[in-house]
Amino acid sequence: MPMNSFSRLGLLSDSPDLQRQTDHPDNAHYKFEYGVHDPHTHDKKSQHEHRHGHHVDGGYELKEPDGTHRVVKYRSGPHKGFEAVVERKGHAHHPAHKGHGEGGTSYVGVTHWDNQGDDGHGH
Repeated sequence: MPMNSFSRLGLLSDSPDLQRQTDHPDNAHYKFEYGVHDPHTHDKKSQHEHRHGHHVDGGYELKEPDGTHRVVKYRSGPHKGFEAVVERKGHAHHPAHKGHGEGGTSYVGVTHWDNQGDDGHGH
C-alpha cells in the first residue's frame, strides 16, 4: 500500500501546476524582527532576519537565566552553508545554594509517567 502512495505522489510531482507552486525564485526576499520584554517573567529576547535571494542574515539575543546575555549572529548561503557566531556577554550570577529541602518555591508541575515498564523507560 505505501508503494501506491509514493507512486501517486510521484505522478503529482510531475504536474506543471505543482512545480510552479514549489519553485523558489532567486530573487525571494523578506525581512522580519520582533522583541519581547516581559517585566513580570523577566523574559527578554529579540530576533531579526533578512533574506535576499539565497542569502539569509539574522540574529537573536536573549537574557539567560543566569543573567548573561547570549548574542547570536548568523548567515546562510549556497556557497558556505550556515554559519553562526555565538557570544555570551556579562557574568553568570547563580543563586546561593540552599540545603536540600530549603529555599524557594518551584512552579514546575509534577509529571506522572504511566507505562514505564521495569526499566523505567516505557518499553
